[in-house]
Amino acid sequence: MRTVLPLCAAGFVTAFGAHSVASGLGFLQTNLLALGLLLAVYDGAEVVLKPVFGSLADRVGPRPVLIGGLLAFAVASSAFVLVGNVAVARFGQGVAAAAFSPAAGAAVARLTPDSARGRAFGRYGAWKGIGYAVGPLLGGVLIHLGDFDLLFLTMAALAAVVAVWCLAVPKLEPLPRQRQTVRDLVKRLSRSDFLRPTAALAASTAALATAIGFLPVKAAEHGPVVTGAAVSLLALTAALVQPRIGKALDAGRVSTRAGTRAGLLAAAAGFVAAAVVPGLTGTLVAAVLVGAGSGAVAPPAFAALARSAPRERTGQTMGSAEVGRELGDAGGPLLVGGLAVVASLPVGLLGLAAVIALTAW
Repeated sequence: MRTVLPLCAAGFVTAFGAHSVASGLGFLQTNLLALGLLLAVYDGAEVVLKPVFGSLADRVGPRPVLIGGLLAFAVASSAFVLVGNVAVARFGQGVAAAAFSPAAGAAVARLTPDSARGRAFGRYGAWKGIGYAVGPLLGGVLIHLGDFDLLFLTMAALAAVVAVWCLAVPKLEPLPRQRQTVRDLVKRLSRSDFLRPTAALAASTAALATAIGFLPVKAAEHGPVVTGAAVSLLALTAALVQPRIGKALDAGRVSTRAGTRAGLLAAAAGFVAAAVVPGLTGTLVAAVLVGAGSGAVAPPAFAALARSAPRERTGQTMGSAEVGRELGDAGGPLLVGGLAVVASLPVGLLGLAAVIALTAW
């Protein structure tokens, strides 16, 4: 299990990189189009390129793509100090993250046997969840202390350290592969054993991203300390739940279907609570339920993907599934925000709850 730790750290880097800049873009509140583009450029690069780099990890082995992606992330982050352009640096980071994120997932799948895969992905998912949750908080602190230069240099140093750590990951040789046509790929990715866990991951990531963005809005009257504590509670709950669900999955106490369904329904219940329970109580209940729900989904969903994927195409499968996560990361907040503009924030939260609940079935 120690060989998985540097892979978990790589997961933290991509999640932290995705959300850490958001807290410093408030100066663009008068230009919402520019704000949206800056937030989307990182995820946009990942959506397009993750399947490509996942396939490359299958072709040359996960470790070179993993380390190369982390080093490219460090270079792209450092480049901000020279070019001073957030959009350019974010695009470079997104391209790099599109490389090392699916490579890390593929390495976790290949390095762990079926009997320990749930716990391994539970730990990997917990680190990513912490990165998503603490990104805006820690990013805001770093921007306050040293502007964007300090934030990007911190991300560069973090990626470089993790790249060195990943040298300890065992080298995994490419596996023999049969020729695959586009039709074969579409057929494989349209099967239920791929679509169900991918949809569950998309819904759980939408829940996490939306809770991080909108629960502080609900509790804004209580001040930044309280809203920060609510986000921290969300992250802590998700981090504690994932390894335990993974361990229960490996022991046969939880099935893949039951684990993902229970997690999605818990996350949906969290948004119902946020919408109908007034005050700080609703915010805290929602933080616990969404954290527990999103945490319960990731280990069984990733384990199911690893189990169903041809071993020689694990990277391609993980990269394609990660596209679903990125779409959920962007789609959840967009859905809630759109409904909130048309109606109200509670309506938006209930709308997302309905979508997540439907995904459970």
